[in-house]
Amino acid sequence: MGPLYNDDHRAWRATLRKFVEAEMMPHVDEWEEAGEFPRELYKKAAEIGLLGLGYPEEYGGTPVDDPMYSIVTAEELARLGAGGVNASLMVHGIGLPPVLAIGSAALKARVAPQVLAGEKIHALGITEPSGGSDVANLKTRATRDGDGYIVNGSKIFITGGMRADYYTVAVRTGGPGPKGISLLLLERDMPGFTRTPLKKQGWWSSDTAALYFDDVRVPKENLIGEENNGFIGIMLNFNKERIGLAASAVAFARVCFEDALAWARDRETFGKRLADHQVIRHKFAEMARQIAATQAYLEQCVVRVKEGETPVADLSLLKVQATLTMEFCAREAMQIMGGAGYMRGCRVERIYREVRVNAIGGGSEEIMRDLAARQLGI
Repeated sequence: MGPLYNDDHRAWRATLRKFVEAEMMPHVDEWEEAGEFPRELYKKAAEIGLLGLGYPEEYGGTPVDDPMYSIVTAEELARLGAGGVNASLMVHGIGLPPVLAIGSAALKARVAPQVLAGEKIHALGITEPSGGSDVANLKTRATRDGDGYIVNGSKIFITGGMRADYYTVAVRTGGPGPKGISLLLLERDMPGFTRTPLKKQGWWSSDTAALYFDDVRVPKENLIGEENNGFIGIMLNFNKERIGLAASAVAFARVCFEDALAWARDRETFGKRLADHQVIRHKFAEMARQIAATQAYLEQCVVRVKEGETPVADLSLLKVQATLTMEFCAREAMQIMGGAGYMRGCRVERIYREVRVNAIGGGSEEIMRDLAARQLGI
């Protein structure tokens, strides 16, 4: 609650909460153990407007230009306590934007409506075995050949990588550095394109893959934007992505707080409620302090973005602040709940396992701090 939330935000929260409680919460434990969730969930999410929120109406989206919706969405999806479901269900949020930002009209019209309708899944292929955050030095190469490109190389840690239909893939078409990078749209059935699944510490229900390109022929119509100008298509989405990541992290922290508090109010130790022990109350007070401070920082950044600013330094530091808050609250919640928090099927247990992927993905804490320092002229 707060002055930044209006009736439209509250209406969207109610709609999404109803969907999460009916279509996701009853099945999340099963999905986690299975390592995947039904593909039909994409279409169901599209029907309530989740997949299309913030995208152009001409492609089947709902064009709201308000990052507060991202916060509401992140908060409600975090109630699952299973980041893997959220990551794969919303993977088009990193795969599709470069197409819409710099792609041709024909490419947008072919790809976006299917993705926003939940009929196709759209992943992003940037990270490589030889480097993660150092995007400008990627090695996967696309060589011009007649009316298209021949792609060779590999990608790693790709969310949605096993069952995606479309992949926005960064390739090197020119010389070294960012000016030699292009974006290509690869499709799952292209000859020479193979995938292998990866097992992870957390995000069990998110399919994650390594991608391999062995002389994959890609038609020139699948070039996203101009040749050797793909780096901008990657960078344009980073600020929006970091707001979403920060909102999710602080929302997961709040879930940890709520579940641990419910346990402490019910659990009795040494003749009184666990919550009545001073040392436990202090844990909750510190968790609440960090959550409130991070939420305030998040909303301050959102206000600045809504006013047209691009506060790169603060968005970078916000991402760090949010994941540190998540890490602290997951640790303290697990400690308060003891053995109960360590059991599979517990939201705190899942969130605890997913701390590091949040601290690393979308820009590691180290990269974010260094970027902020450089932006601040330090």
